Amino acid sequence: MKSFFEDGVYDEITSRINQLNKDTQPVWGKMNVGQMLYHCQMPLNIILEKEDYGVKPNWLINLLFKKSMYSDKLWKKNLPTAPGFKITAEKDFETEFNKISGLLNELNTQRNKEEWQPHPAFGKLTKEQWGKMQYKHLDHHLRQFGV
Repeated sequence: MKSFFEDGVYDEITSRINQLNKDTQPVWGKMNVGQMLYHCQMPLNIILEKEDYGVKPNWLINLLFKKSMYSDKLWKKNLPTAPGFKITAEKDFETEFNKISGLLNELNTQRNKEEWQPHPAFGKLTKEQWGKMQYKHLDHHLRQFGV
């Protein structure tokens, strides 16, 4: 699995996001493109220490899900979403596009940082684990929208 912190990955992700528009339809799932862009900001806000969304440690989630966050195996379509991360309210594409672009740029400027704060649910993660987790989540949802 690629890491967001690897050379060229920021360019890949931003190129894929730039292929989206307000009319892009999902290949699977219930979110529209504006909702997806909003949803994808949430893990970026967590790593950038802007928001924790009330996420708490959970031993069962850690046992069942933590390794899948940064493993090489792709996530399946239509996986369940944690309740606090489900987006049902309408979101404006342009607004969310601009916000996620800014967060991705901010994370990219910190790509050489070696130590990251613990994840609020998964605890201490290495830079590699954080980078893979960010890439995997973004890749999953960009594939959801065919880019």
